[in-house]
Amino acid sequence: MGWIDKLNTAVARTAAGRWFRLEGSGARMERAGSKFSVELRAGLTIFVAMAYIISTNALILTDSGGTCDCDRERFGATCENDPAYTSCLQVMKLDMITATCAIACMACMLMGLLANLPIALAPGMGLNAYFAYTVVGYHGTGKISYENALAAVCIEGIIFFVLSVLGIRQWFARLIPASLKTATGTGIGIYLAFIGLQSSAGIGLITASSSTLVELGGCPPEYRDENNVCTSHHMEGGPTWLGVMGLVLIGTMLLYRLKGAILIGILIVAIISWPRPTSVTYFPYTQAGNESFDFFKKVVTFHPIKTTLAQFHWDVSSGEFWIALITFLYVDILDCTGTMFSMAKFGGYMNERTQDFEGSSLAFLVDSVSITIGSVFGSSPVTAFIESGAGIAEGGRTGITTIVTGIMFFIALFFAPIFASFPPWATGPALIIVGSMMMQNVTQINWRYIGDALPAFVTIIMIPFGYSIGYGLIAGIGSFVAINSFAFIVFKLSRGRIKPPNFDDRDDWVGFITQGGIKDNIPGWMKWVAGKRHKSLDTNNLNSSTASELADTELKQITVDSHKE
Repeated sequence: MGWIDKLNTAVARTAAGRWFRLEGSGARMERAGSKFSVELRAGLTIFVAMAYIISTNALILTDSGGTCDCDRERFGATCENDPAYTSCLQVMKLDMITATCAIACMACMLMGLLANLPIALAPGMGLNAYFAYTVVGYHGTGKISYENALAAVCIEGIIFFVLSVLGIRQWFARLIPASLKTATGTGIGIYLAFIGLQSSAGIGLITASSSTLVELGGCPPEYRDENNVCTSHHMEGGPTWLGVMGLVLIGTMLLYRLKGAILIGILIVAIISWPRPTSVTYFPYTQAGNESFDFFKKVVTFHPIKTTLAQFHWDVSSGEFWIALITFLYVDILDCTGTMFSMAKFGGYMNERTQDFEGSSLAFLVDSVSITIGSVFGSSPVTAFIESGAGIAEGGRTGITTIVTGIMFFIALFFAPIFASFPPWATGPALIIVGSMMMQNVTQINWRYIGDALPAFVTIIMIPFGYSIGYGLIAGIGSFVAINSFAFIVFKLSRGRIKPPNFDDRDDWVGFITQGGIKDNIPGWMKWVAGKRHKSLDTNNLNSSTASELADTELKQITVDSHKE
Protein backbone atom coordinates (compact mmCIF):
# COMPACT_ATOMS: atom_id res chain seq x y z
CA MET A 1 0.00 0.00 0.00
CA GLY A 2 1.51 3.32 -1.13
CA TRP A 3 1.36 6.57 0.81
CA ILE A 4 -1.53 7.83 -1.30
CA ASP A 5 -3.59 4.74 -0.46
CA LYS A 6 -2.72 5.17 3.22
CA LEU A 7 -3.79 8.81 3.05
CA ASN A 8 -7.08 7.88 1.39
CA THR A 9 -7.78 5.24 4.02
CA ALA A 10 -6.88 7.55 6.92
CA VAL A 11 -9.10 10.37 5.65
CA ALA A 12 -11.99 7.98 4.93
CA ARG A 13 -12.00 6.83 8.55
CA THR A 14 -12.31 10.34 9.97
CA ALA A 15 -15.54 12.16 10.78
CA ALA A 16 -15.08 14.19 7.60
CA GLY A 17 -14.77 10.98 5.59
CA ARG A 18 -18.05 9.73 6.99
CA TRP A 19 -19.75 13.10 6.36
CA PHE A 20 -18.73 13.05 2.70
CA ARG A 21 -19.41 9.29 2.44
CA LEU A 22 -15.98 8.39 1.13
CA GLU A 23 -15.39 4.80 0.16
CA GLY A 24 -14.25 2.84 3.21
CA SER A 25 -15.67 5.35 5.69
CA GLY A 26 -18.37 3.02 6.97
CA ALA A 27 -21.03 5.66 6.28
CA ARG A 28 -24.45 4.69 5.06
CA MET A 29 -24.66 4.95 1.24
CA GLU A 30 -20.93 5.32 0.60
CA ARG A 31 -20.03 6.88 -2.74
CA ALA A 32 -18.45 4.03 -4.69
CA GLY A 33 -14.97 4.84 -5.95
CA SER A 34 -14.68 8.07 -3.95
CA LYS A 35 -11.14 8.64 -2.67
CA PHE A 36 -9.66 11.74 -1.08
CA SER A 37 -6.75 12.05 -3.52
CA VAL A 38 -9.08 11.68 -6.51
CA GLU A 39 -11.44 14.32 -5.09
CA LEU A 40 -8.54 16.77 -4.81
CA ARG A 41 -7.54 16.20 -8.42
CA ALA A 42 -11.14 16.47 -9.63
CA GLY A 43 -11.61 19.77 -7.80
CA LEU A 44 -8.50 21.21 -9.42
CA THR A 45 -9.71 20.03 -12.81
CA ILE A 46 -13.09 21.76 -12.44
CA PHE A 47 -11.40 24.98 -11.35
CA VAL A 48 -8.98 25.02 -14.27
CA ALA A 49 -11.80 24.19 -16.71
CA MET A 50 -13.93 27.11 -15.49
CA ALA A 51 -11.18 29.60 -14.53
CA TYR A 52 -12.03 31.52 -17.70
CA ILE A 53 -15.13 32.83 -15.89
CA ILE A 54 -12.91 35.05 -13.71
CA SER A 55 -11.96 37.36 -16.55
CA THR A 56 -14.86 36.67 -18.93
CA ASN A 57 -17.60 37.48 -16.41
CA ALA A 58 -15.74 40.63 -15.40
CA LEU A 59 -15.44 41.79 -19.01
CA ILE A 60 -19.11 41.15 -19.83
CA LEU A 61 -20.52 42.80 -16.72
CA THR A 62 -18.16 45.77 -17.09
CA ASP A 63 -19.76 46.39 -20.49
CA SER A 64 -22.99 47.19 -18.64
CA GLY A 65 -21.28 50.26 -17.20
CA GLY A 66 -22.20 49.32 -13.64
CA THR A 67 -22.54 52.31 -11.36
CA CYS A 68 -20.38 54.49 -13.66
CA ASP A 69 -22.03 57.41 -15.44
CA CYS A 70 -21.21 60.53 -17.43
CA ASP A 71 -22.72 63.58 -19.07
CA ARG A 72 -24.40 61.72 -21.94
CA GLU A 73 -25.44 64.91 -23.71
CA ARG A 74 -21.79 65.87 -23.94
CA PHE A 75 -20.04 62.52 -24.45
CA GLY A 76 -22.79 60.55 -26.19
CA ALA A 77 -25.10 57.71 -25.15
CA THR A 78 -22.26 55.26 -24.45
CA CYS A 79 -19.81 57.72 -22.82
CA GLU A 80 -17.00 56.32 -24.98
CA ASN A 81 -15.00 59.57 -25.03
CA ASP A 82 -15.16 60.40 -21.32
CA PRO A 83 -11.77 59.66 -19.65
CA ALA A 84 -13.34 59.63 -16.19
CA TYR A 85 -15.94 57.08 -17.32
CA THR A 86 -13.23 54.88 -18.85
CA SER A 87 -11.25 55.06 -15.61
CA CYS A 88 -14.36 54.08 -13.64
CA LEU A 89 -14.86 51.06 -15.91
CA GLN A 90 -11.30 49.90 -15.23
CA VAL A 91 -12.03 49.98 -11.50
CA MET A 92 -15.28 48.10 -12.04
CA LYS A 93 -13.50 45.40 -14.06
CA LEU A 94 -11.15 44.76 -11.14
CA ASP A 95 -14.15 44.84 -8.78
CA MET A 96 -15.88 42.16 -10.83
CA ILE A 97 -12.78 39.96 -10.92
CA THR A 98 -12.75 40.02 -7.12
CA ALA A 99 -16.53 39.56 -6.95
CA THR A 100 -16.51 36.59 -9.36
CA CYS A 101 -13.84 34.79 -7.33
CA ALA A 102 -15.60 35.50 -4.04
CA ILE A 103 -19.03 34.41 -5.29
CA ALA A 104 -17.71 31.19 -6.85
CA CYS A 105 -15.71 30.45 -3.68
CA MET A 106 -18.70 30.76 -1.35
CA ALA A 107 -21.13 28.99 -3.68
CA CYS A 108 -18.82 26.02 -4.27
CA MET A 109 -17.98 25.69 -0.58
CA LEU A 110 -21.67 25.67 0.36
CA MET A 111 -22.52 23.15 -2.36
CA GLY A 112 -19.75 20.80 -1.29
CA LEU A 113 -20.28 21.10 2.45
CA LEU A 114 -24.08 20.96 2.57
CA ALA A 115 -25.22 19.09 -0.56
CA ASN A 116 -22.11 16.87 -0.89
CA LEU A 117 -22.14 17.10 -4.69
CA PRO A 118 -19.26 17.73 -7.15
CA ILE A 119 -21.24 20.44 -8.96
CA ALA A 120 -19.56 23.86 -9.08
CA LEU A 121 -21.43 27.16 -9.07
CA ALA A 122 -20.44 30.59 -10.40
CA PRO A 123 -22.02 33.55 -12.22
CA GLY A 124 -23.58 31.97 -15.31
CA MET A 125 -22.53 32.57 -18.87
CA GLY A 126 -25.44 33.59 -21.06
CA LEU A 127 -27.35 35.09 -18.17
CA ASN A 128 -24.52 37.58 -17.63
CA ALA A 129 -24.72 38.57 -21.31
CA TYR A 130 -28.50 38.98 -21.06
CA PHE A 131 -27.99 41.07 -17.91
CA ALA A 132 -25.32 43.30 -19.47
CA TYR A 133 -26.47 43.75 -23.06
CA THR A 134 -30.27 43.39 -22.90
CA VAL A 135 -31.44 44.39 -19.43
CA VAL A 136 -28.94 47.14 -18.50
CA GLY A 137 -27.63 47.67 -22.03
CA TYR A 138 -24.14 48.44 -23.24
CA HIS A 139 -22.75 51.18 -20.99
CA GLY A 140 -26.15 51.65 -19.39
CA THR A 141 -28.15 52.28 -22.56
CA GLY A 142 -30.90 49.79 -21.60
CA LYS A 143 -34.31 50.49 -20.10
CA ILE A 144 -33.45 49.82 -16.45
CA SER A 145 -30.42 50.75 -14.41
CA TYR A 146 -27.64 48.45 -13.23
CA GLU A 147 -28.79 48.90 -9.62
CA ASN A 148 -32.38 48.05 -10.51
CA ALA A 149 -31.27 44.93 -12.41
CA LEU A 150 -29.35 43.76 -9.32
CA ALA A 151 -32.57 44.12 -7.30
CA ALA A 152 -34.29 41.82 -9.83
CA VAL A 153 -31.53 39.23 -9.42
CA CYS A 154 -31.82 39.46 -5.62
CA ILE A 155 -35.60 38.93 -5.76
CA GLU A 156 -35.05 35.97 -8.12
CA GLY A 157 -32.82 34.33 -5.50
CA ILE A 158 -35.43 34.87 -2.78
CA ILE A 159 -38.20 33.39 -4.95
CA PHE A 160 -36.02 30.38 -5.75
CA PHE A 161 -35.31 29.92 -2.03
CA VAL A 162 -39.03 29.77 -1.23
CA LEU A 163 -39.70 27.36 -4.11
CA SER A 164 -36.83 25.13 -2.95
CA VAL A 165 -38.00 25.07 0.68
CA LEU A 166 -41.50 24.08 -0.43
CA GLY A 167 -40.06 21.42 -2.73
CA ILE A 168 -41.64 22.97 -5.83
CA ARG A 169 -38.35 23.11 -7.77
CA GLN A 170 -37.86 19.39 -7.15
CA TRP A 171 -41.42 18.66 -8.22
CA PHE A 172 -40.98 20.71 -11.36
CA ALA A 173 -37.84 18.75 -12.25
CA ARG A 174 -39.71 15.50 -11.62
CA LEU A 175 -42.42 16.49 -14.12
CA ILE A 176 -39.85 16.52 -16.95
CA PRO A 177 -40.22 13.22 -18.87
CA ALA A 178 -37.42 10.69 -18.50
CA SER A 179 -36.50 10.84 -22.19
CA LEU A 180 -36.04 14.62 -21.99
CA LYS A 181 -33.88 14.37 -18.87
CA THR A 182 -31.62 11.90 -20.62
CA ALA A 183 -31.64 14.02 -23.79
CA THR A 184 -30.62 17.08 -21.75
CA GLY A 185 -27.41 15.36 -20.67
CA THR A 186 -26.63 14.41 -24.25
CA GLY A 187 -27.44 17.91 -25.50
CA ILE A 188 -25.19 19.42 -22.85
CA GLY A 189 -22.40 17.13 -24.04
CA ILE A 190 -22.73 18.45 -27.60
CA TYR A 191 -23.04 21.99 -26.20
CA LEU A 192 -19.78 21.55 -24.27
CA ALA A 193 -18.00 20.21 -27.34
CA PHE A 194 -19.38 23.08 -29.47
CA ILE A 195 -18.04 25.60 -26.96
CA GLY A 196 -14.70 23.81 -26.91
CA LEU A 197 -14.44 24.06 -30.70
CA GLN A 198 -15.05 27.82 -30.83
CA SER A 199 -12.52 30.59 -30.37
CA SER A 200 -14.14 32.41 -27.41
CA ALA A 201 -13.76 29.48 -25.00
CA GLY A 202 -12.12 26.79 -27.10
CA ILE A 203 -9.52 25.90 -29.71
CA GLY A 204 -10.94 28.07 -32.54
CA LEU A 205 -11.49 25.21 -34.96
CA ILE A 206 -15.02 26.44 -35.67
CA THR A 207 -15.62 30.13 -36.43
CA ALA A 208 -18.52 32.25 -37.65
CA SER A 209 -19.54 32.41 -41.31
CA SER A 210 -21.60 35.06 -43.08
CA SER A 211 -23.22 32.45 -45.35
CA THR A 212 -23.43 29.21 -43.35
CA LEU A 213 -23.37 30.58 -39.77
CA VAL A 214 -20.36 28.41 -38.88
CA GLU A 215 -17.43 27.02 -40.83
CA LEU A 216 -14.02 25.45 -40.41
CA GLY A 217 -11.82 28.24 -39.07
CA GLY A 218 -8.50 27.86 -37.34
CA CYS A 219 -7.10 31.12 -38.69
CA PRO A 220 -4.79 33.40 -36.65
CA PRO A 221 -6.64 36.18 -34.74
CA GLU A 222 -5.28 38.88 -37.07
CA TYR A 223 -7.13 37.29 -40.00
CA ARG A 224 -10.58 37.50 -38.38
CA ASP A 225 -12.93 40.42 -38.94
CA GLU A 226 -15.08 42.15 -36.33
CA ASN A 227 -17.67 39.35 -36.60
CA ASN A 228 -15.05 36.69 -35.88
CA VAL A 229 -15.17 35.42 -39.48
CA CYS A 230 -11.91 34.06 -40.92
CA THR A 231 -11.06 36.17 -43.96
CA SER A 232 -8.12 33.95 -44.99
CA HIS A 233 -5.40 31.59 -43.69
CA HIS A 234 -7.85 28.89 -42.61
CA MET A 235 -6.28 26.19 -40.42
CA GLU A 236 -3.02 28.12 -40.16
CA GLY A 237 -3.48 29.43 -36.62
CA GLY A 238 -0.92 28.21 -34.10
CA PRO A 239 -3.34 28.27 -31.11
CA THR A 240 -5.80 26.03 -32.96
CA TRP A 241 -3.14 23.41 -33.68
CA LEU A 242 -1.88 23.65 -30.11
CA GLY A 243 -5.46 23.01 -28.96
CA VAL A 244 -5.71 20.00 -31.27
CA MET A 245 -2.44 18.74 -29.81
CA GLY A 246 -3.94 19.15 -26.33
CA LEU A 247 -7.00 17.16 -27.39
CA VAL A 248 -4.86 14.32 -28.73
CA LEU A 249 -2.62 14.45 -25.65
CA ILE A 250 -5.55 14.20 -23.22
CA GLY A 251 -7.19 11.49 -25.30
CA THR A 252 -3.98 9.43 -25.35
CA MET A 253 -3.51 9.76 -21.59
CA LEU A 254 -7.14 8.73 -21.01
CA LEU A 255 -6.58 5.76 -23.31
CA TYR A 256 -3.97 4.48 -20.87
CA ARG A 257 -6.06 5.64 -17.87
CA LEU A 258 -3.41 8.02 -16.64
CA LYS A 259 -4.67 9.75 -13.50
CA GLY A 260 -5.17 13.49 -13.87
CA ALA A 261 -5.09 13.33 -17.66
CA ILE A 262 -7.45 16.27 -18.22
CA LEU A 263 -5.70 18.51 -15.67
CA ILE A 264 -2.24 17.63 -17.01
CA GLY A 265 -3.30 18.38 -20.59
CA ILE A 266 -4.74 21.79 -19.64
CA LEU A 267 -1.62 22.80 -17.72
CA ILE A 268 0.79 21.72 -20.49
CA VAL A 269 -1.03 23.73 -23.16
CA ALA A 270 -1.35 26.77 -20.87
CA ILE A 271 2.34 26.81 -19.97
CA ILE A 272 3.33 26.53 -23.64
CA SER A 273 1.06 29.52 -24.38
CA TRP A 274 2.50 31.93 -21.80
CA PRO A 275 5.89 32.91 -23.35
CA ARG A 276 5.44 35.96 -25.61
CA PRO A 277 7.70 35.63 -28.68
CA THR A 278 5.86 32.60 -30.15
CA SER A 279 3.07 32.04 -32.67
CA VAL A 280 0.91 30.39 -29.98
CA THR A 281 1.30 33.00 -27.25
CA TYR A 282 -1.68 34.14 -25.23
CA PHE A 283 -0.08 37.60 -25.00
CA PRO A 284 0.51 38.92 -28.54
CA TYR A 285 2.10 42.34 -29.07
CA THR A 286 -1.20 44.19 -29.36
CA GLN A 287 -2.89 46.64 -27.03
CA ALA A 288 -5.10 43.91 -25.56
CA GLY A 289 -2.15 41.50 -25.39
CA ASN A 290 0.03 44.08 -23.64
CA GLU A 291 -2.69 44.83 -21.10
CA SER A 292 -3.23 41.13 -20.41
CA PHE A 293 0.53 40.55 -20.05
CA ASP A 294 0.89 43.51 -17.67
CA PHE A 295 -1.86 42.00 -15.52
CA PHE A 296 -0.27 38.54 -15.79
CA LYS A 297 3.10 39.88 -14.58
CA LYS A 298 1.59 41.07 -11.30
CA VAL A 299 1.20 37.40 -10.28
CA VAL A 300 -0.02 38.29 -6.77
CA THR A 301 -2.53 41.07 -6.21
CA PHE A 302 -5.76 41.75 -4.33
CA HIS A 303 -8.28 44.39 -5.28
CA PRO A 304 -11.00 45.30 -2.73
CA ILE A 305 -14.45 45.93 -4.21
CA LYS A 306 -15.13 49.67 -4.50
CA THR A 307 -18.12 50.29 -6.79
CA THR A 308 -20.45 47.26 -6.99
CA LEU A 309 -21.09 46.08 -3.43
CA ALA A 310 -24.80 46.14 -2.38
CA GLN A 311 -25.80 48.64 -5.08
CA PHE A 312 -29.56 48.02 -5.10
CA HIS A 313 -32.37 50.24 -6.36
CA TRP A 314 -35.73 48.77 -5.33
CA ASP A 315 -37.97 50.26 -7.99
CA VAL A 316 -40.39 47.51 -9.04
CA SER A 317 -42.89 49.75 -10.84
CA SER A 318 -41.33 49.36 -14.28
CA GLY A 319 -42.70 46.78 -16.68
CA GLU A 320 -39.15 46.19 -17.94
CA PHE A 321 -38.15 45.21 -14.39
CA TRP A 322 -40.75 42.44 -14.31
CA ILE A 323 -39.85 41.24 -17.80
CA ALA A 324 -36.22 40.94 -16.69
CA LEU A 325 -37.19 39.17 -13.44
CA ILE A 326 -39.45 36.65 -15.19
CA THR A 327 -36.80 35.97 -17.84
CA PHE A 328 -34.17 35.40 -15.16
CA LEU A 329 -36.56 33.02 -13.39
CA TYR A 330 -37.58 30.74 -16.23
CA VAL A 331 -34.19 30.62 -17.98
CA ASP A 332 -32.27 30.05 -14.75
CA ILE A 333 -34.63 27.42 -13.34
CA LEU A 334 -34.48 25.38 -16.55
CA ASP A 335 -30.75 25.95 -17.06
CA CYS A 336 -29.76 25.07 -13.49
CA THR A 337 -32.21 22.18 -13.17
CA GLY A 338 -31.08 20.67 -16.46
CA THR A 339 -27.41 21.01 -15.55
CA MET A 340 -27.80 19.56 -12.05
CA PHE A 341 -29.81 16.55 -13.18
CA SER A 342 -27.45 15.87 -16.07
CA MET A 343 -24.38 16.08 -13.82
CA ALA A 344 -26.10 13.86 -11.24
CA LYS A 345 -26.87 11.26 -13.89
CA PHE A 346 -23.34 11.52 -15.27
CA GLY A 347 -21.93 10.99 -11.76
CA GLY A 348 -24.31 8.12 -10.93
CA TYR A 349 -26.35 9.87 -8.21
CA MET A 350 -29.77 9.51 -9.80
CA ASN A 351 -32.29 7.43 -7.86
CA GLU A 352 -34.21 5.52 -10.52
CA ARG A 353 -37.09 4.83 -8.14
CA THR A 354 -37.80 8.45 -7.15
CA GLN A 355 -36.23 10.03 -10.26
CA ASP A 356 -34.41 12.45 -7.97
CA PHE A 357 -30.76 12.75 -7.00
CA GLU A 358 -29.01 12.75 -3.64
CA GLY A 359 -28.92 16.15 -1.97
CA SER A 360 -31.23 17.79 -4.51
CA SER A 361 -33.13 19.88 -1.94
CA LEU A 362 -29.96 21.29 -0.42
CA ALA A 363 -28.41 21.78 -3.86
CA PHE A 364 -31.35 23.93 -4.98
CA LEU A 365 -31.27 25.85 -1.69
CA VAL A 366 -27.55 26.54 -2.12
CA ASP A 367 -28.18 27.71 -5.67
CA SER A 368 -30.88 30.17 -4.53
CA VAL A 369 -28.77 31.53 -1.67
CA SER A 370 -25.81 31.92 -4.04
CA ILE A 371 -27.93 33.95 -6.47
CA THR A 372 -28.81 36.41 -3.69
CA ILE A 373 -25.20 36.57 -2.49
CA GLY A 374 -24.08 37.21 -6.06
CA SER A 375 -26.45 40.15 -6.40
CA VAL A 376 -24.98 41.69 -3.24
CA PHE A 377 -21.54 41.57 -4.89
CA GLY A 378 -22.95 43.16 -8.04
CA SER A 379 -23.17 40.10 -10.29
CA SER A 380 -25.73 38.50 -12.58
CA PRO A 381 -27.40 35.21 -11.50
CA VAL A 382 -25.28 32.31 -10.24
CA THR A 383 -25.90 28.86 -11.69
CA ALA A 384 -24.46 25.33 -11.89
CA PHE A 385 -21.60 24.96 -14.37
CA ILE A 386 -21.49 22.23 -16.99
CA GLU A 387 -17.69 22.27 -16.64
CA SER A 388 -18.34 20.24 -13.47
CA GLY A 389 -18.44 17.29 -15.84
CA ALA A 390 -14.66 17.60 -16.23
CA GLY A 391 -14.22 16.91 -12.52
CA ILE A 392 -16.74 14.08 -12.52
CA ALA A 393 -14.87 12.56 -15.48
CA GLU A 394 -11.69 12.74 -13.36
CA GLY A 395 -13.42 10.69 -10.65
CA GLY A 396 -14.98 13.38 -8.44
CA ARG A 397 -17.90 11.89 -6.53
CA THR A 398 -18.39 13.96 -3.36
CA GLY A 399 -18.59 17.52 -2.10
CA ILE A 400 -14.85 17.48 -1.38
CA THR A 401 -14.37 18.06 -5.11
CA THR A 402 -16.45 21.24 -5.02
CA ILE A 403 -14.82 22.44 -1.79
CA VAL A 404 -11.40 22.14 -3.45
CA THR A 405 -12.76 24.18 -6.38
CA GLY A 406 -14.01 26.78 -3.89
CA ILE A 407 -10.62 26.91 -2.17
CA MET A 408 -8.96 27.47 -5.53
CA PHE A 409 -11.30 30.39 -6.23
CA PHE A 410 -10.31 31.81 -2.84
CA ILE A 411 -6.64 31.50 -3.80
CA ALA A 412 -7.52 33.14 -7.10
CA LEU A 413 -8.57 36.24 -5.16
CA PHE A 414 -4.84 36.82 -4.65
CA PHE A 415 -3.47 35.09 -7.77
CA ALA A 416 -6.08 36.27 -10.27
CA PRO A 417 -3.39 37.34 -12.80
CA ILE A 418 -2.32 33.69 -13.15
CA PHE A 419 -5.69 31.97 -13.06
CA ALA A 420 -7.33 34.50 -15.38
CA SER A 421 -4.64 33.77 -17.99
CA PHE A 422 -5.50 30.20 -18.98
CA PRO A 423 -6.05 30.50 -22.75
CA PRO A 424 -9.29 29.12 -24.21
CA TRP A 425 -7.37 26.66 -26.40
CA ALA A 426 -6.01 25.09 -23.19
CA THR A 427 -9.43 24.42 -21.65
CA GLY A 428 -11.25 23.76 -24.96
CA PRO A 429 -9.88 20.22 -25.36
CA ALA A 430 -11.17 19.32 -21.89
CA LEU A 431 -14.67 20.48 -22.83
CA ILE A 432 -14.60 18.40 -26.02
CA ILE A 433 -13.44 15.32 -24.09
CA VAL A 434 -16.15 15.71 -21.44
CA GLY A 435 -18.73 16.26 -24.18
CA SER A 436 -17.80 12.93 -25.72
CA MET A 437 -18.20 11.22 -22.34
CA MET A 438 -21.68 12.65 -21.85
CA MET A 439 -22.88 11.21 -25.16
CA GLN A 440 -23.05 7.69 -23.75
CA ASN A 441 -26.52 8.27 -22.23
CA VAL A 442 -28.11 8.74 -25.66
CA THR A 443 -28.69 4.97 -25.87
CA GLN A 444 -31.06 5.16 -22.90
CA ILE A 445 -33.57 7.32 -24.80
CA ASN A 446 -36.71 5.48 -25.94
CA TRP A 447 -36.07 5.68 -29.70
CA ARG A 448 -38.79 3.09 -30.44
CA TYR A 449 -41.68 5.52 -29.88
CA ILE A 450 -41.73 8.76 -31.87
CA GLY A 451 -43.64 10.56 -29.11
CA ASP A 452 -40.58 10.16 -26.89
CA ALA A 453 -37.85 10.11 -29.54
CA LEU A 454 -38.71 13.31 -31.45
CA PRO A 455 -38.97 15.61 -28.37
CA ALA A 456 -35.73 14.10 -27.09
CA PHE A 457 -34.01 14.80 -30.40
CA VAL A 458 -35.38 18.37 -30.45
CA THR A 459 -33.95 18.88 -26.95
CA ILE A 460 -30.56 17.49 -27.98
CA ILE A 461 -30.17 19.74 -31.03
CA MET A 462 -31.71 22.89 -29.57
CA ILE A 463 -29.37 23.05 -26.56
CA PRO A 464 -26.22 23.63 -28.67
CA PHE A 465 -27.93 25.36 -31.61
CA GLY A 466 -30.01 27.63 -29.37
CA TYR A 467 -26.91 28.10 -27.20
CA SER A 468 -28.99 27.62 -24.07
CA ILE A 469 -29.89 24.64 -21.90
CA GLY A 470 -33.09 26.41 -20.87
CA TYR A 471 -34.25 27.05 -24.44
CA GLY A 472 -33.47 23.46 -25.37
CA LEU A 473 -35.64 22.16 -22.54
CA ILE A 474 -38.45 24.55 -23.48
CA ALA A 475 -38.38 23.26 -27.07
CA GLY A 476 -38.32 19.64 -25.90
CA ILE A 477 -41.14 20.04 -23.37
CA GLY A 478 -43.24 22.01 -25.87
CA SER A 479 -42.89 19.38 -28.58
CA PHE A 480 -43.54 16.56 -26.08
CA VAL A 481 -46.78 18.16 -24.89
CA ALA A 482 -47.96 19.02 -28.42
CA ILE A 483 -47.37 15.54 -29.87
CA ASN A 484 -48.45 13.40 -26.95
CA SER A 485 -51.45 15.50 -25.89
CA PHE A 486 -53.10 14.92 -29.26
CA ALA A 487 -52.48 11.18 -29.10
CA PHE A 488 -53.74 11.02 -25.50
CA ILE A 489 -56.94 12.97 -26.25
CA VAL A 490 -57.76 10.81 -29.27
CA PHE A 491 -57.05 7.68 -27.22
CA LYS A 492 -59.43 8.80 -24.47
CA LEU A 493 -62.21 10.03 -26.77
CA SER A 494 -62.14 6.77 -28.76
CA ARG A 495 -62.04 4.76 -25.52
CA GLY A 496 -58.74 3.21 -26.51
CA ARG A 497 -59.75 2.15 -30.00
CA ILE A 498 -57.66 4.74 -31.88
CA LYS A 499 -54.02 4.80 -30.89
CA PRO A 500 -50.55 4.72 -32.50
CA PRO A 501 -49.50 1.20 -33.62
CA ASN A 502 -46.72 0.99 -31.04
CA PHE A 503 -48.52 2.96 -28.31
CA ASP A 504 -47.45 0.39 -25.72
CA ASP A 505 -43.79 1.18 -26.41
CA ARG A 506 -44.11 4.70 -24.98
CA ASP A 507 -42.58 5.77 -21.68
CA ASP A 508 -45.33 5.77 -19.07
CA TRP A 509 -45.14 9.43 -18.02
CA VAL A 510 -47.84 9.14 -15.33
CA GLY A 511 -46.13 6.12 -13.85
CA PHE A 512 -42.82 7.93 -14.15
CA ILE A 513 -43.88 10.95 -12.05
CA THR A 514 -45.55 8.80 -9.40
CA GLN A 515 -42.81 6.15 -9.26
CA GLY A 516 -41.60 5.77 -5.73
CA GLY A 517 -44.72 7.39 -4.31
CA ILE A 518 -45.48 10.96 -3.36
CA LYS A 519 -44.12 10.42 0.16
CA ASP A 520 -40.59 9.88 -1.19
CA ASN A 521 -40.56 13.37 -2.65
CA ILE A 522 -41.85 15.35 0.31
CA PRO A 523 -39.20 17.93 1.36
CA GLY A 524 -37.10 16.73 4.27
CA TRP A 525 -38.15 19.60 6.54
CA MET A 526 -41.80 18.54 6.26
CA LYS A 527 -40.89 15.00 7.29
CA TRP A 528 -38.86 16.42 10.17
CA VAL A 529 -41.82 18.51 11.39
CA ALA A 530 -44.08 15.47 11.22
CA GLY A 531 -41.49 13.45 13.13
CA LYS A 532 -41.15 16.10 15.85
CA ARG A 533 -44.93 16.16 16.20
CA HIS A 534 -44.91 12.41 16.58
CA LYS A 535 -42.35 12.64 19.40
CA SER A 536 -44.35 15.37 21.12
CA LEU A 537 -47.45 13.19 21.11
CA ASP A 538 -45.44 10.28 22.47
CA THR A 539 -44.16 12.31 25.45
CA ASN A 540 -47.74 13.26 26.33
CA ASN A 541 -48.39 9.59 27.24
CA LEU A 542 -50.29 8.73 24.09
CA ASN A 543 -49.84 5.09 23.15
CA SER A 544 -47.50 4.43 20.27
CA SER A 545 -50.18 3.24 17.88
CA THR A 546 -52.26 6.39 18.33
CA ALA A 547 -49.18 8.61 17.85
CA SER A 548 -48.23 6.69 14.75
CA GLU A 549 -51.71 7.05 13.28
CA LEU A 550 -51.72 10.79 13.92
CA ALA A 551 -48.25 11.24 12.46
CA ASP A 552 -49.25 9.27 9.38
CA THR A 553 -52.39 11.40 9.07
CA GLU A 554 -50.28 14.58 9.18
CA LEU A 555 -47.89 13.21 6.61
CA LYS A 556 -50.76 12.22 4.31
CA GLN A 557 -52.31 15.66 4.69
CA ILE A 558 -48.96 17.27 3.82
CA THR A 559 -48.79 14.95 0.83
CA VAL A 560 -52.27 15.99 -0.37
CA ASP A 561 -51.51 19.67 0.14
CA SER A 562 -48.18 19.37 -1.70
CA HIS A 563 -49.93 17.52 -4.55
CA LYS A 564 -52.56 20.25 -4.80
CA GLU A 565 -49.87 22.93 -5.03
